Amino acid sequence: MPAQKIKEFLNENGIKYVTITHSPAYTAQEIAAMAHIPGKEMAKTVLVKIDGKMVMTVLPASDKVDLDALKEATAAESVRLAQEQEFINKFPGCDVGAMPPFGNLYNMEVYVAENLSEDEEIAFNAGTHTELIKMSYKDFERLVQPKKLPFSMKSKV
Repeated sequence: MPAQKIKEFLNENGIKYVTITHSPAYTAQEIAAMAHIPGKEMAKTVLVKIDGKMVMTVLPASDKVDLDALKEATAAESVRLAQEQEFINKFPGCDVGAMPPFGNLYNMEVYVAENLSEDEEIAFNAGTHTELIKMSYKDFERLVQPKKLPFSMKSKV
């Protein structure tokens, strides 16, 4: 059902996209490899609490959130990763960890890593661990209107 909500939103806005179905996978890097998508084009959603407020960060699968850089970029007092129990009910119908990067559909502010915005296309979980949506980054930016900030760094894993 969550994929249907996103597809309806994209269709209503005249957005061209492709859906990719894959066998169950749980990490963004694993999904990118299975779907033959470069890790830098696979967008992952990481929920963060900035001064107590839940926000969505979106960054390449090959990166991780640099909490210090995010704190500096937002001039926040505190920044930390959100705990699963803090957001488990905020995305009805979505599998935990497969939330799509459309915070605007969930009344949530969205921050996108500057380096993700360099990609022509991005792919992301469509609310399940078995389906992706691939679309142009420019369309994503137009629909979501995220704040672009420098907060991602290459993951050592």
